[in-house]
Amino acid sequence: MTREPYTYVILRYRHDPLAGEQVNVGVVVHAAKSGFLGAVVRRAYGRISKLFPSVDGTALRHDLINIERALQRLGKGDVGGDMIDQPNASTFAHRVLGKDDSSLIWSEMGSGLTRDPAKTLEELHARFVTQYDEPTTARRSDADIWKPFRDLLLERKIDGIFQAKRIAGPHDAVDFDYAWKNGKWHCFQPLSFDLTTAEGIQEKAARWVGHMVGLKEAEGLFQPYFIVGEPSDPALIPSYDRAMDFIKAAPLQPEIVSEKNIGELADQLADKVLAHDG
Repeated sequence: MTREPYTYVILRYRHDPLAGEQVNVGVVVHAAKSGFLGAVVRRAYGRISKLFPSVDGTALRHDLINIERALQRLGKGDVGGDMIDQPNASTFAHRVLGKDDSSLIWSEMGSGLTRDPAKTLEELHARFVTQYDEPTTARRSDADIWKPFRDLLLERKIDGIFQAKRIAGPHDAVDFDYAWKNGKWHCFQPLSFDLTTAEGIQEKAARWVGHMVGLKEAEGLFQPYFIVGEPSDPALIPSYDRAMDFIKAAPLQPEIVSEKNIGELADQLADKVLAHDG
């Protein structure tokens, strides 16, 4: 394959235009010969939050995605010479986001030769945008919180007692994958709070408190249990503790079981199953 010329520009976030501090958040590549126009923006915002703690991450994420989508739409059309005079990465970029005093600005244009414009876009994004990001720490999912409890139930030979159950009220309905009926329904929900931000922890807690509010008229018909996992980041433990207090105060008095205490819960459940079968 022969190489063709390409141009590129870097999208930068400028938190304080007067201070002039900037961080790269995206890349645009245009290769005229093959008619390629592509853009990739940052998806993880941890590094930006550390550099600029007061950044509005939600608004920034919204703006970046809109810019990427607008450039992708341009890329699906005719990006050759008939669209605009002297088409290059800079002219297309400025069609989507013009020059002004906003927090998002374009760099000077660069150029090079490529055999694969799409691959070059990925390489430039890795070089200019994500090169200095810290490695992403694997976060545990709800399924990861359930697995060790399931293993304890397997040891006690009571893992087969569960079935899926929908609990519905006038204002909400929740599908529980792990429910057991013993007079009333006992519904178990694993919840991982191994998240990356305090806001994420509070939002997840609020979502489940909302479900308890929506199902409060089903009180007496079922008992919810939340098997919860802590965040791996020690700095988020205070947020996690506040979230647990929030859930404890919810309607229906859900029982909260820390992942550290699942052995006791498994023993209690085994005793109840034995008494029920007996």
